[in-house]
Amino acid sequence: MLLRNVDRNLWVAEQPLRYFGLGIGTRMTVIQLASNELVVISPIQVSEVLVSELNGLGIVSHIIAPNLYHHLYAAEFKAAYPAATFWAPARLRVKRPELNIDQLIVADAGSPWPGLEYLFFDGFKTLGPSGPAALDEWVFFHTDSRTLILTDTAFCFDENFPWLTQLLTKLGGGYKSLSPSLLERVATTQKDLVKASVEQVLRWNFDRVIVAHGSVVEHSGKEQFKRGYETFLGCSLACPT
Repeated sequence: MLLRNVDRNLWVAEQPLRYFGLGIGTRMTVIQLASNELVVISPIQVSEVLVSELNGLGIVSHIIAPNLYHHLYAAEFKAAYPAATFWAPARLRVKRPELNIDQLIVADAGSPWPGLEYLFFDGFKTLGPSGPAALDEWVFFHTDSRTLILTDTAFCFDENFPWLTQLLTKLGGGYKSLSPSLLERVATTQKDLVKASVEQVLRWNFDRVIVAHGSVVEHSGKEQFKRGYETFLGCSLACPT
């Protein structure tokens, strides 16, 4: 099976992925709404097995590209589920105009996915092949399972990953700690905006953290996220209980 049940109405599926030659893997998250609709965040490659498993859970009604990078398989998913709504950040329309985006993710409206809250993680950048690049990432909170869902705003690698990935994340960040990497540390300059975003995230009552790259943090995720961003920002952060 590709889908792994994490909690009630919450699944993940993983596949291999290499970035700058490193084996980092990637992870898709699936949430089942009360309506039996499925929300797919950061879709992975479509396969007959995956489609069969999803169809066994419910109706894929929402496909979300959560930032400007995690859209690689969105078109495949949309082709497999043409009736689903494809959601994405506004600037993805500029970056990839060939993608048929149905709806832009915006902050000035109530959540279109009951039980799934979201916010824009402002000011955060990564170091890409052409230099610092904005992620425009939206992060999500599944209220019933108290799960924070991140894409590229934090990583958590461990001994389950190739030795070179372990070595470089030990040196650059994100090894057995829920935090950004050296690439984000170098690229991000608007740390006041990032701090404001982190403080908003910390208002959510989460325990588990699902990341797109690394291992799922099952317990004490809020404290680990706070600690990782205190290091990243170089300041203390309040953590509401």
